This record gives sequence, structure tokens and C-alpha cells, in this order.
Amino acid sequence: MSRITKNRVTLAEVAKLAGVSRSAVSRSFTVGASIAPGTLLRVRDAAKQLGYRPNILARSLTTGQTGLVGLVANNFHNPVYLEFFDIFTRLLQARGLRTLLINLTDEVEPLRSLDLLLQYQVDAVVVATSTLATSFASAFADAGLPVVHAFGRDNEGDYDVVGIDNREAGRIAARRLLSCGYQYVGFLGGPQGSTSTRDRLAGFMDIVEAQSEVTFQISFAQDYTFEAGFEAMQGLMTGDLAQGYFCGDDVISIGAMSALRREGISVPEGVGIIGFNNVEMAAWDNIRLTTVAQPLRQIIEVTVESLLAQLQSKEPYRPSAKLLSCEIIERDTLPKSTNQGTAAVPLS
Repeated sequence: MSRITKNRVTLAEVAKLAGVSRSAVSRSFTVGASIAPGTLLRVRDAAKQLGYRPNILARSLTTGQTGLVGLVANNFHNPVYLEFFDIFTRLLQARGLRTLLINLTDEVEPLRSLDLLLQYQVDAVVVATSTLATSFASAFADAGLPVVHAFGRDNEGDYDVVGIDNREAGRIAARRLLSCGYQYVGFLGGPQGSTSTRDRLAGFMDIVEAQSEVTFQISFAQDYTFEAGFEAMQGLMTGDLAQGYFCGDDVISIGAMSALRREGISVPEGVGIIGFNNVEMAAWDNIRLTTVAQPLRQIIEVTVESLLAQLQSKEPYRPSAKLLSCEIIERDTLPKSTNQGTAAVPLS
């Protein structure tokens, strides 16, 4: 069955009904444009009567701006990114901007994604991952696009970085494990090539290696997934298990806990676990994961602020890096602190 297409109401029709110029109608639907309050009210009333919706694509031909922000990510198995997308898109929409989502899972070369971003004429780009090579953010910035790398590390190019101090996050987790009185601790990180994994491991080792009586083991999951965490812990169980593990992600932690419990090893009585991220499911009653929480909403808010500052600034651009603080969320997968043998590693 064919559809009957209703004729679109034009800007000129709104201008005629409101008794204003076409440019006044255009300004009424442009975020940040100067328009008298009375004129704005007449235009909005006329638009409502006629059922008018501004044609953003047509406006972009005039203004040179599409209102599109490219959101580049590659880890859709991890629920923390679903939370990121939800908050990020709502904050952008509140500012009259929209998101073009690009999935770079298994992508190793930035030029194809850059070509797509340029075809859609995005106004700016957010790279929302810690596992993509920094060459992606650099390539987007070199093409003249405003770029913010969320979950990045210290700035390594002509773009803004918003994230956490992953090395300090590793120290925080190590201190918490040692506060349980553990003498044998483990690091079960995410993919070994990830910069965030390497930084968290470095911080973890800063604390552990300073304790002469403490031994340790280091291992990595192949991905930030439940299955990867489960398989990694299964492999560890073929040898000597540490008393407690810092897992590089909550989903890895949950997979590891499931593998332990399948073999009858209780958490935390048999093995303690501390995760990273504080995703929503970490608080579920059947999980109750103790974890190092990164300030997700704050990261997103600062990312959006950095993005808008780049889009609106008339001054020469100067890249910046903003690293935010983490905190431990205590639940049930670690014993309470005993403070035995941890005088040199305070929790704060």
C-alpha cells in the first residue's frame, strides 16, 4: 500500500503567519541566536499552529554546521558504554545536537572512519574508548575536527582528553586488597594491549612491589566480557590461586566470580574480588561486587563541556587533559579491612 506524503510546511509560511521575516524564523530555531522574546513567541505559536519542523539538513547548507557529533566506540559488549551512550546523547540533545554513532569494533585503521565522519559533515567527534589506538583521535583532529577523547590517558595529540588516572586506580585497588591482610594478590586485567590495562597494572605494582612480604601474579583476559573473565579465571584455577584479585573491569570480575563459584570456591571467603567501573549490575543483589568506581557522569559532563568549548571558541585552540578521581564502592566481594601489614599503604 502506497503512502500519501503530506506537504511539508515551509519557513516562508511560518514567517507569513507570524508577521516576521524568514530570517527571524530561522533565528528562532537556531540555538544561541539573538531574537527578541516577543518575536520568538509569535514564531513558535505560528509554527505550532502549522505543524512546522525546521529542516536541519537544509539549514546546514546555509550555516555550514550539521549539529552532528560523531561518537566513536568499539566495545559494545561492555555495559558501561551503554550507560555512557544514554547520558551522552541526552546531554547533547538538550543542547540541540545529535549523535552519529560509529562502531569501530575490530577496526585498526582510522581513515575509513574518518571518511565516514567527513561524509556526514559532523561538527565534532568524541572517541569513547580506552582500547583504540591514539592514532584515531589524532587522525580526526588532523582533519580539522574538534575532538575529545573520553576515557583517554594524558594528552598525546591535538585534542582534549577526559578520563581518570588509571595508574592511581590501580594503586587504590592494590591498597584495598592488602587491607584484607592478603599476602598473595593477583591482577586480572583486560586486554594486555589496552593503555588503561597497562596503566592500572603499573599502579597496582607500585603498591604491591613496595611490600616485601607480599607475592603476586599477573594475568589478562582477552576482552572486556563475561566470557573472557570466566575463561581467564578457569585458567588461573589450574594453578595456585591468589587470595584476592583486582579485575580490570566489572564484567570480567563477574565472569571470574562465576567460574570460581562453579568450582565451589566462595567469594570472598575463598577468593576476594575487586572490580572496576561500577556498572549498574555490580549492585545487583546476586552480585554485590566491590569495585573501583570511575565518575562516569562527571566524565561525560566534562566531555560535553570540552566539546562545546571547542565548537564555540574564537581563540586559538589549546588541547587539555582532565583526569578525574576514582573511589571504592564497598559491597560483598572483599572481606572488611583488617589493617594487618598495611601501614605503608593507607587507603587514602
